[in-house]
Formats: sequence, C-alpha cells, structure tokens
Amino acid sequence: MNYYCVRLLRIFLVLMMGMSSSMVTHAQAIQLKNRYSSIGIDNKGFITSIKDIRTKKEYHPKGLSSALMSLSNSQGDIIHPIKAVYNPKSKAIVLHFKNGAVANLKAEQKNEYYRFQLLSLTKKEEVDNIIWGPYKTNISKTIGDVIGVVRDDNFAIGLLGLNDNTTGGPPTGGDMSFMYYFIHSPDPVKFPLPPHLKEGQTFTIGGDGHNDVAFYSHPEEYYRMNYGNAARLEPTFGSTICMHSRDRRKEQMIRFPVLPDNMDGKVNSARYQLVLPTDAGFIGSAMALYACPDSLGLNTIEKVVLAEGLPHPEVNGKWVKDPKAYRPDVAWHGSHDSLVNYMNRLGLKSVQDEGWGEYYPDRVNRWANNKVSFKSGGPMTIPDFGALMQKNGISWGLHTLCEFLQPGRNGDVAPVPNDSLAIMQRTVITKALSPTDTVITVADRAYFNEFGGWEGNHTNVLKIGKELIEYNGITETKPYTFLKVKRGFHGTTRGSFASGTTIVKLQPNCYHGFAPDMNLQEVYGDFYGKWLADGGMDYIDFDGLESCIYQGHGEYSFKRFFRRLFESYKKNGGKSLRVMGSAVGEGSWHYMSVCNIGGGDHMFSPVKNKWGIEGKDMRYVFQSSYLPATFGIINLGSEWTMYDAENLQAKSIGWDANYMLGLSQQSVENCGEKEAIFKAYRTWENLRNEVDFSKALKEKLKDLNYKFHLEQTGQQSFVLYPVGETRFDNEPYTSAGKSYQINNEFQSQPLEFSVRVHTPKDVQVNGIKIVLPNGKQILIDHKFSDSEFIILKGNSLYLADRFRKKQKEILSDPSLTLPNGQSKITVAALQEGNERIKLDLLVNTIGKGEKIK
Repeated sequence: MNYYCVRLLRIFLVLMMGMSSSMVTHAQAIQLKNRYSSIGIDNKGFITSIKDIRTKKEYHPKGLSSALMSLSNSQGDIIHPIKAVYNPKSKAIVLHFKNGAVANLKAEQKNEYYRFQLLSLTKKEEVDNIIWGPYKTNISKTIGDVIGVVRDDNFAIGLLGLNDNTTGGPPTGGDMSFMYYFIHSPDPVKFPLPPHLKEGQTFTIGGDGHNDVAFYSHPEEYYRMNYGNAARLEPTFGSTICMHSRDRRKEQMIRFPVLPDNMDGKVNSARYQLVLPTDAGFIGSAMALYACPDSLGLNTIEKVVLAEGLPHPEVNGKWVKDPKAYRPDVAWHGSHDSLVNYMNRLGLKSVQDEGWGEYYPDRVNRWANNKVSFKSGGPMTIPDFGALMQKNGISWGLHTLCEFLQPGRNGDVAPVPNDSLAIMQRTVITKALSPTDTVITVADRAYFNEFGGWEGNHTNVLKIGKELIEYNGITETKPYTFLKVKRGFHGTTRGSFASGTTIVKLQPNCYHGFAPDMNLQEVYGDFYGKWLADGGMDYIDFDGLESCIYQGHGEYSFKRFFRRLFESYKKNGGKSLRVMGSAVGEGSWHYMSVCNIGGGDHMFSPVKNKWGIEGKDMRYVFQSSYLPATFGIINLGSEWTMYDAENLQAKSIGWDANYMLGLSQQSVENCGEKEAIFKAYRTWENLRNEVDFSKALKEKLKDLNYKFHLEQTGQQSFVLYPVGETRFDNEPYTSAGKSYQINNEFQSQPLEFSVRVHTPKDVQVNGIKIVLPNGKQILIDHKFSDSEFIILKGNSLYLADRFRKKQKEILSDPSLTLPNGQSKITVAALQEGNERIKLDLLVNTIGKGEKIK
C-alpha cells in the first residue's frame, strides 16, 4: 500500500511540476509589449505578430513567420529554432534548434524598444553565425537598407546592433552588400511602373566600373539604388530586416565583395580572399528591435543610442543625426587669405581643405611636408593654421584617402613592409630562394591567377619576409611558378628564404597601393585621432572609405576603425569631430555627420533647379536610413545670380539635404553678384539658426518650379518670396529673331531678364535686337565675346562680362515692366544671323512675400 502511495505521489509531483513549468514559461506563446507596439512569438521561436498598439494595425504578413534567431554553419545552411521557452520573471528565452543546439537569450521590454541578447549557445563550435531575422513586415514604401529600417507614412520597424560584432544584413562573403538597381515605385499612382518592369526586379548599375558618375544611369524614380542589405524589399509581402553576428575567430575564404555587382569580365571582377581571424565572437551579440510611429523613428533611435551607450557624436551641441544639426560645409580651393573672412560673412562653420588634393596617411612623415599657403604672406604649419581655425570657431580638416597605404609615401609599405598588411592569399614556397632567384615555385596556385585591384589596375604583389615581389600570373600545372616576377619591388630588399617559407599575396587598393589588416587598422585609427587633435582639426573627409572593406570583415571592420579613431581623438584632447566620407554603411552610420559624395549637376543643379540622377539615387538611399540627402560638392559659379545661391540654400532645407559649397578666392572675387550672394546666403544661415522649419515650409521649399528669395526683417522674423524663372537655352541667333512667351503668374512688376551669348572662338556677335513686352525695341550695337551678358535689373539695362560684372549701361528706364499673365520678348541678331552662335534668355519674376512662421 505504501509503495503505491509513494508512486502516486511521485506522479502527482511530476504533473504539478509540468503544470508549474507551463505557467512560468508560457510555452504556447510569448507576448512582448512597449509604449508603441506589441510582438507575438510562437512556441517554436518565430515572430508571428508586430502590431501598432495605437491603431491595432498588424505589420507582420498574415500567414508568415520570422525566426527570432537562427544559426548558420560553414556550408551556409540556415538552422531554424524548433522550440521556444520563455520565463518572464528572468526575462529569458531558451531556443532549441533542430541540430540540437540550445541558445539562452535575454529578452527585455524597454519603453521604446525590445532588447535581445545571446547569452550562451551549445554546439557553438559548429556554428559560424547567429542571425537576428530576417524579420518579415508588410511595409514596402521606404526600404532603409543601410541601417535596416522599413517605413511607410505611419510606422517604422527597424534594428540596431548594440555591439560592434552585430552588423547589418544576413551573413555573406565579406559581410557586405552590393550596389545594384532594383525596381520599386514609392508611389504607384504618381510613378506607375511601365509594363516591362515589375516590383523587386534587379539590374546592374551603369558604367564599366571606371567612372563613379556612370554608376547612376536611370533617372526614373522607380529605379532605386541598393546600398546595403540590412533591409530588403520583398514584393510578395513587403520587406525584411536582418542583422547577424559572426564568429570572426575562424579563418574563411570569401569572394571579395566588389561593391558594384555583376561586373565580372569587366574591370571590377570579384576575386577570392583569405580572411584572417580576429578576436570577435557571437556570444554576447545584442540588438534592439523598434516598432514605432514613423515620425518618431529617429527620436526612438536616439533613445536607444543613449540608453545602450552607442556612439552619439555631437557637433555644436547637437547629435549629428538630428536634422537641426544639418549644415552646409565649404570645400576650399587655393590660397587661404580670405577663408576666415568668407566663412564669417556666409555664416558657415566647417571646411574641407582641398588645397592638397588627396592626403595619404604616413605614420613616419605625418604632415607630408605640406603647409597652408597664403598669397599675402608666408605659409603656416598645419597645427598653427588649425589653431587659428579653432580660434575663429571654424571646424577645419583635410580630404584624406583613409587607409590607402601608398608606395613611396607610406613607411608601412616600403622600404620595410609591415607584417600587418592585408592579404588575399597565402601559400608556401617549395624551393629555397636566394636574392638573385626569379623562379618562385609554390605549393598551390589557388586564386593566385586572379588579378588584384579595383578599377582594373592589375596590382599583383607578393610579400615574403620583408620583401615585396611583383608578378603577373601563375602556371596552370606543377611546379606552380609565378610569371613575370620582379624581385625587390618598391625598393624593398631581396632576401634569402628557405623552402616552406610562407608567401602571401597582398590586398591592393584601387590606386596601386595597399591596406592594413585588422591589427594595423587599429594603429591607423590611433594615428588619425592623434593627427587630428595635434593638427587642430575638427573635421575630416575619408575618401577611399572602402579601405575598411579590404580586410574582409565587412561592417565590423568599419566599427572597429571608427571606434578607435574617436577614442584616440578624445584621448588626445579632441572635442567634437565632424566626419565626412565617400560612402556610408551600417558600420559607419553612427559616426558620420554627412556623406557629401559626388557633385555638380550629377547631384543637383541650383541654377537649373533640377536633380541629377546620382542625386536622386543618393537621396533615396540616405533619407531611407535617416541620413541627410546630399547635393555633393556644388562649386560656386562666378556667373551665378543671387537667386541661384539662394536656391541652393532653399532646396537643401526643403529636402533635408547637406552639401559642400566649393569656394576659392578667385571664384568669389570674379563673381559679379558677390555682395548680394553673401548677404542673401547669410540670411538663410540665420534662418537655420533661428527658426525650426515646419513640414509645410519644407514642402514649399522643395518645389522645383520655384526658387526663393529670403529677407530678414528682425530677430527670428523672415519674409519668403517665390521666384519664378522662364528659361530658354541654346536658342538660335537669326536676323528674323524668335519670340518667347512669358507667363508672369505674379503681379505686374519691373521687368528683369538676361541674355547670354555663346560663340565659337573665331566667330563674332555683331549686336542684338530685343523687343520688350510693351513693344519697345532696343538695338544693341556691340561686338560680344563668348559668354557675355545683356542684363536688365533694377530699371537698368547694361552689358556685363561672363561673370555678370557690369561693363556699360545702355539705358535706365523705370517704365520697363512685365505685366501679369502672358506677354512676349523677341530676341534677334542686329544684322546677319549665324547658326554657330547660340543665345540663352532668362526672365525672372517674383511673387508676394509671406512671413515664415
């Protein structure tokens, strides 16, 4: 009897424990909730719901699910969870996987986001990556592929890595994405797809890899440039967002991720690379998942950044990602006599000095014997000039080639190469080498036959010991022997090496130089931080930022470099650093203030008021991931009008865009409207400083049908005037002339126009006849040179040089007006015409002013 009682008691206790466990672990489902959203996770570890708690709208595709965390192995197999057990008291989720691995996760419901972290994993030696996602959503309007956020007009869902080795996107070779076009209409009504295209379809970018501008080849709004893989359009249901963390302590062979994809057979053919280990594993990987109103997306990210101790650089007291911090910079060319004066008059605060061209880092000769030049006096050292800039409240720095280590200008390359140069391949020699030997045989030929270098420069360089060796090809059969060998390359010393000595192929950059590995990269992060602080520089442009890809560790490499840079800068006394670069990715997003790539009419034309193709593509890429759009470098044209300069300011505010204003003393002093431009430009900078821009104001300023004129009437008091332009370019110069229809939508006003002549060198313009709207005929008997103007402004009609500087007044007449509505102006040759001569006619109109509120 006692035996049966004991047995029944044991059974009862087991059942009670099971019931208790079921109550504690919520095995049937996991519900997480914060102030903006709720998330449902089923008992297999798959997200089945992402819901807006205000509207109750579901943002996870119906009938689909998304693994909270998956695993991948060296074969690329994705291993999904099969069971999830949740303990709300300890905020723990235990995931069981089909390969028998068990993961312990911490799951925290923060006020604005959800925090997930991998604490432990069994069988981790069989795992190469852990993958957060991809998480499916039914949002498709805006795909923020750089940082991993998808957005519509109402809601945003995104991820942020909370440690350096949790990076954007799924695992790939080199953990980078490719550049390509994909078809996606942001507004199917406004931008309908033509019948031959479909959502999600992909295309190679333009060009052959040589010309960056040619990458951008499709002006249509539904051609979108892909720049990252942290978010992806999924036409069948919406989109996905994803992050991963790799065990980087394992050596791996990858297909080197040349950014423009599908270039094989052209100059940018991908190559294979042996990626050396670095000390970073996936245990401890953490990410934040946020789902919130789109209007609060950037604000929510900042709260995550501050709460989790992520990089939060500030410039002038504002987070660099805050639109209130958006400001134009200056790209300065030539002697520096007027730099401070111009900056103060324009109200600008940061300068990229283009006087040296591209600066290449050299730890041995860090200033490269360069000095800051002046026409009015002797040169200054970089530290002295940096101190002068800081004294004037100006952030100043140089245009660098990041980690491009160039022969002849870098001590880590030659005459004694550093052992921490990044490599592509490794093998051993099978026969001893003497200093005079040119026949080098090796154990294998794997991938040594591939040419090195981006943009087709065919940089093939070996390193053995402290010697560099150039070669071009390798035999296909044993004994594997390098072809066209040149020993002691770049002035290195020929050595003697025993059979079995390791020989490596170096990773080249696109300028025939080399790159550091992960260890030497940290040395360069330290170098740049001290170099900037010692030079009094608070600004830096990292052109060649792809040098952080050459190590093969993807976005993680960027994070390691930038973290070391900022730590070194602060340690050496630096305070606030403004960073620009040639590209932006998930790994550099936190650190970079701006990405003013490209320039000129390829980006945005303030004169013709038109986006270029590159500008359109970068606008979408950047703004989708909470970055400012860019106009790139826009050089001040000496022939600009005040309205052109104002348009640059107005449109940058309207489109939330940054840019660099290219200036030189020569271009400014040549400018006929210099004084008006300086005054108007400074007024717009005052507006930035004193007024918070409403959404309605931004929408008004975005309108490409108008330019705008701004006047300041008091402290925080501004009046905005719309400016219409009727433009006729490349028109014929004939004796019969041509009549041009002008529509003045504003009130009757003083007539304002310009006529510009374009003539070949050996052809002369012998006068122009103009018939005004009131029928008055003006005969101008003058021999014009190429690009000279006839200008009517302020009741004065005058001749002007190619930079609009007044040369001779023709007449002054206050009765010359432009009526409201339709009228016409006729322009003709005074005598005989000439088909080789062309004319431009520009008529300006200005509307009623409105106070900015």
